[in-house]
Amino acid sequence: MTSEPTPAPARSDFIRDIVAADVRAGRAKTVVTRFPPEPNGYLHIGHAKSICLNFGIAAEFGGRCHLRFDDTNPVKEEQEYIDAIEADVRWLGFDWGEHLYYASDYFEQLFAWAVTLIERGLAYVDDLSADEIREYRGTLTEPGRNSPWRERPTDESLDLFARMRAGEFPNGARVVRARIDMAAPNINLRDPVIYRIVHATHPRTGDAWCVYPTYDFAHGQSDAIEGITHSICTLEFEVHRPLYDWLIENLPVPSTPRQYEFARLNLTHTVLSKRVLLRLVNEGHVRGWDDPRMPTISGARRRGFPAEGLRDFAAMIGVAKADAVVEFGQLEYAVRGVLNRTSQRRFGVLDPVKVVIENYPVGQTEMMTVVNNPEDPSAGTREVAFGRELWIEREDFMEEPAPKFFRLSPGREVRLRNAFFITCTGVVKDADGRIVELRATYDPATRGGDSPDGRRPKATLHWLSAAHAVPAEIRLYDHLFTDPFPGSDGRDLFESINPASETILTGALVEPALAGLSAGETVQFERLGYFCADRDGRPEHPVFNRTMTLKDTWAKVQAKG
Repeated sequence: MTSEPTPAPARSDFIRDIVAADVRAGRAKTVVTRFPPEPNGYLHIGHAKSICLNFGIAAEFGGRCHLRFDDTNPVKEEQEYIDAIEADVRWLGFDWGEHLYYASDYFEQLFAWAVTLIERGLAYVDDLSADEIREYRGTLTEPGRNSPWRERPTDESLDLFARMRAGEFPNGARVVRARIDMAAPNINLRDPVIYRIVHATHPRTGDAWCVYPTYDFAHGQSDAIEGITHSICTLEFEVHRPLYDWLIENLPVPSTPRQYEFARLNLTHTVLSKRVLLRLVNEGHVRGWDDPRMPTISGARRRGFPAEGLRDFAAMIGVAKADAVVEFGQLEYAVRGVLNRTSQRRFGVLDPVKVVIENYPVGQTEMMTVVNNPEDPSAGTREVAFGRELWIEREDFMEEPAPKFFRLSPGREVRLRNAFFITCTGVVKDADGRIVELRATYDPATRGGDSPDGRRPKATLHWLSAAHAVPAEIRLYDHLFTDPFPGSDGRDLFESINPASETILTGALVEPALAGLSAGETVQFERLGYFCADRDGRPEHPVFNRTMTLKDTWAKVQAKG
């Protein structure tokens, strides 16, 4: 994304302060950032924070942000993931223009630089197995031991590396390691592996390669090739920075990017780990990567979260140096703020009970004018059919009302939204005692929901014309994990999967205007919450995912705060 230079960033944090200082000092004439996902899964909401940060900084300082796939592990990478990542970044509102890159674009150069390290005595081919390498590496309190192959002659290492590339050896037979310091306090500097043998077909290069650079080797050098000025990573890469810098310093790279780290996003009641998310998908705990319960960007989109809401959330939580856990309610607060302002209001009844208005003319239908969004006058109004037989929410009636229950009950008058006042006059039950129908009368003088004599019922109910209502499937969602901090107590986090994370209602009804709603469009069902049309729906039987309820617990937390 590019834009005209601006005098200062729109907001400040320690990363933006670093960038601003570099610009003032002339160390970064053009700010270049990058978002470098590995295409081994779908992006999650934590990635959304990084996307907003990297693309946001580039835009604020008049620079550009690259999208680069770090595709160095063909065993786990798929074109499906590449396509999904591109779609997610675009949906969030960002564009990389012509700056789409892949680490695989640089495989020949990266291989040549690995040869350079060997030639300079800074790398060698090692025959230790992966388990042996771990054993020799030592611990946080004990130094590592040199591999028996650490002093292998340069010519021999060069020959073996060429033969590795030619496919002479099986997976795991040999690796290339940087020769740094087996006694380094930072374990990442204890002769890290920079190349390994992987006989697998790559999504882009096919079978052209059977040796691949590790992430640590490819990442910084790819940054240098692209002229990245600020390589912004999450905090777990802080311990990798000395290796990042060592490689930059010891290779003839065309530029010298600097790495900076910020705290990754952690959300309550969920896990932002592609490994865990992949297991959720593969074991059938969810419908797929875009299941509305998943904390993926595609899952959030299918659930009805607007891109603006995720961007607002990223701005709200800011950029910090220390890891912290963010309440899921903060995300809902940001999303709800956007939906309240932008979503159209509609009528839907999740658990319907019929109301027959006995003094309303049989066969008559009239249209009621209903506001589409009271927060947005430009949204206009719509016409909703009203008739003798209606549907209301079952929970809006109580035969023996509890204290402070002001909705419909025998002898009580309530307002029907934008329609009439009605009074319950009778209850019809089936043989099991279940209420199947309510009888009522209406006051014709209250059309539109106002009384000429100033009566003001304490409750206003939403409703649907029984003759016009459309059957719908409603999917209600709750947290995927019951534990606010899954796995934090040492237990398998899968033990806290919420069995009630999805509830499907098959007997719901909605107004006709919702039958033609496009998949992905979110509306507010009045008094019930925000709902998004799902792609599984059909015009004659739409399906809606509940995005969230209208209740805002986070706002209450802030008020008490």
